[in-house]
Amino acid sequence: MKTVTSPTIVRTGEDIRQVVHDAQRVGRRVGVVPTMGALHQGHLSLVDAAREHCDLVVVTVFVNPTQFAPHEDYQRYPRELDSDAAKLAQHGCDYVFAPSVEEMYPDGFETSIDVGSVALPYEGERRPTHFAGVATVVLKLLSLVPADAAFFGQKDYQQTLVVGQMIRDLNVPTDLVVCPTVRESDGLAMSSRNAYLDEDQRQRATALSASMQLAGRMVDRGERDVATLRRAMESHLAEVGGVDVDYIAFVRAGTVEAVETIAGETMVLIAARVGQTRLIDNMQIG
Repeated sequence: MKTVTSPTIVRTGEDIRQVVHDAQRVGRRVGVVPTMGALHQGHLSLVDAAREHCDLVVVTVFVNPTQFAPHEDYQRYPRELDSDAAKLAQHGCDYVFAPSVEEMYPDGFETSIDVGSVALPYEGERRPTHFAGVATVVLKLLSLVPADAAFFGQKDYQQTLVVGQMIRDLNVPTDLVVCPTVRESDGLAMSSRNAYLDEDQRQRATALSASMQLAGRMVDRGERDVATLRRAMESHLAEVGGVDVDYIAFVRAGTVEAVETIAGETMVLIAARVGQTRLIDNMQIG
């Protein structure tokens, strides 16, 4: 029978940095999975990837206040550390770094990371302070948990580009590993915010992935005009109803560069509200 061992929970940056340094000193490769907790199978797939490629796995659980605007859901964002730790025990996580806000942002903290143009459109335009908060907290986490590799999910496409830009520009000695989006059986991308959806909203939310799949099928049949693809997606979403589209974007894969014609690997990005819950998703086509 496989022995399940609960991860050790560490609260201070000094302690978790020592854990990482001690492991690396004896040649162990360390992987880190940064999260805000309320873990689902998408997060756990990142832990599995880290476990496969690393000798020691650290998961950070920190609901980062600087990436939320005042009107967003920071206060009600789910905090489930005990449940998260139990899940992580089943996936071979060694340590959970769960700092307090005061540990991460002591009195007098003023520094913020601006990664430039990759953070400006789409999510950056709708949530102007969001990516500065993301880049800053990820840099802090990679300073406190100086892992060999950091594992992020493809669902947050633009976030992975922001983190990659920050790592490159600031010479952070950590490899960025981006893992595939994990979906429910009906296509809905797994997200901690899915818990906010009631049964009807949960069903309507599947229209996001369905509309992108529709665009993908059209491309497979030869359609290349982005305006035509966008109209088809908007028509599908309108037919389902209850989905308030924020944006639909087609960008060259690996960038936030908008395209008007499909001419190679392209990412479709979508953001929408279902009820009061804002969801994002993306899919590669072409």
